Amino acid sequence: MSRKPKGPSSEDQAAAGLAHELFSDLGPIRMRRMFGGAGLYCGELFFAIILDGVLYLKGDGDSADDYRAAGSEAFTWHNPKTGKDVTMNFFTLPEDAVDDADRALDWGRVALAAAMRAGMRNGGR
Repeated sequence: MSRKPKGPSSEDQAAAGLAHELFSDLGPIRMRRMFGGAGLYCGELFFAIILDGVLYLKGDGDSADDYRAAGSEAFTWHNPKTGKDVTMNFFTLPEDAVDDADRALDWGRVALAAAMRAGMRNGGR
């Protein structure tokens, strides 16, 4: 018996719908299933993760302090092989941007800029 791959949860689909609404001014937004959640792309740039209904935006050394100052939390997962928590450069949408489309779009631009810088460091991949 073959199993169909599990699609995004209803929470993830709702968060993806919100992300499409918030970030559509950045360019064409598409969702791709990954890590038990979804990745969001603007064109070819991977700029956000949705997991368990939570939106995480791409950050880097240039933007991480700004995210933290705005009250965002970094995406952290537990690696069962090493027994350690791993923190990634993705951050929750700051609380003040959740109900403010202009602020959310500003943070989307921050995430997109981090994705562009990452692409340049990785040879444009």
